[in-house]
Amino acid sequence: MLVPLHVHPLDARSLAEHATVLDLPVWAPWPLPSGWVVTGHGHVGTVTRATATVFVCSGPNPLGGTADMMVVAEEPGTGLGSRFAGLDTSDPGPGFHQGTPHAKAMVGGRPTSLWCVPTAASDRAVYAGEAAGRWLWLVLHPETAGALMMEEIVLADVRDLGREVELFAYGDRSPWLDDS
Repeated sequence: MLVPLHVHPLDARSLAEHATVLDLPVWAPWPLPSGWVVTGHGHVGTVTRATATVFVCSGPNPLGGTADMMVVAEEPGTGLGSRFAGLDTSDPGPGFHQGTPHAKAMVGGRPTSLWCVPTAASDRAVYAGEAAGRWLWLVLHPETAGALMMEEIVLADVRDLGREVELFAYGDRSPWLDDS
């Protein structure tokens, strides 16, 4: 079952208001990499009981062209991250976290392990892990944008940024949110 995604307007005021009323983190690369812009954010559930959040940004792909990064925080069983990953399940699947992590990110000031999630969709790279007791998904388009995971990824909760959200550059809404 597809969960309805509520997509919000693309501006600092909307992002700050959206983040502060939700009871889930809204993880965002902080600071945004050079040349990157915010291209979407939204949530699943109600404002008082959200089960997932998504933050989308776009910028230069290290291997050429442009790239999109979707960062999802969700309660187990919600399925937003897996939908963006192109999976038919509500979570990364059995055994995805076996063995050595494929990437690391600094999430809310804590080192966080991420594993590559196999997907039949060849147009994206997918990583998942756990942060703040919830699933954390990073879905990168195109698949070559997965090279970004070789760099240090630092994610901050937008709720903790305060007025710093005004420093984000905002672009056009990501087409990846239109399929939701």
